[in-house]
Amino acid sequence: MQVRTEILTFRGEAGAIECAFDRPMGEARGWALVLHPHPLHGGTRDNKVVTTIARACVEHGLAALRPNFRGVGASAGEFDRARGETADMLALVGQFGAQYPDLASGQWMLAGFSFGTSVAAQVHSELAALSQTTPDLLLLAGSAVDRFRFREVEVPEDTVLIHGEADDVVPLPEAMDFARNHGLPMVVMPDAGHFFHGRLPGLKRLVRQSLCTLA
Repeated sequence: MQVRTEILTFRGEAGAIECAFDRPMGEARGWALVLHPHPLHGGTRDNKVVTTIARACVEHGLAALRPNFRGVGASAGEFDRARGETADMLALVGQFGAQYPDLASGQWMLAGFSFGTSVAAQVHSELAALSQTTPDLLLLAGSAVDRFRFREVEVPEDTVLIHGEADDVVPLPEAMDFARNHGLPMVVMPDAGHFFHGRLPGLKRLVRQSLCTLA
C-alpha cells in the first residue's frame, strides 16, 4: 500500500512537538497515535517497531501520527520521565481533534513501544479520568508502563499486550507482572527480543489482527 507522509507540528507544554503523519492514499477511517521508545537511548518516531505498527495501521485504513518526544528531532524540551511527555500527548490529542475532526471522529488506536507504553497508558488513564473520549484500542508492545508511572494507571480489559520471550530490556516476568496486576492476557512471541529483530513481520500481523476487532 502506498503511504503519504508529511511533517506536522503541534504544541506541547515545552513547545513544538514534531510529528510524522502517515496517511493511506484513499480515505482514512480514523487515526492512530504511535509512541516511541526511550528518548535517551536512541528512541525516535522512526524506530522500526514504531514504523511497523504505524504501517499496519495505515494498511488498515488509519492515518498514523508518530510524534517525537521532548528533545528528539525538532521537538522542544528535555526528557521528563513520562510526566511532561504525557502532558504533551494530551495536548496533541486535543489539537489533532480540532485540526482533523473527520479523522478524530473515526476509529482511534493508541499504541506505544517500550517507554512509549508508559506514556500511552497514562494518556489513556488521564482521558478516562477527565471523562474525555478514550481510544477504541490500546496496544502496548514491550511494555514498560510501571518503570515510568507517575499516576495510577487503569487500562481497558481489551488492551493488547505484545512481548518478546527473550526481551533483555524489559524482562518477560516484569511484563507478566503488569499483565497479572491488570487482569490482561498477553501475546508472547517466542525467542523475540525487545526490538523484535527478525520478527517485525510477525509483530505487524499481530497488530493487524488486533485492528480487525475495530471493524
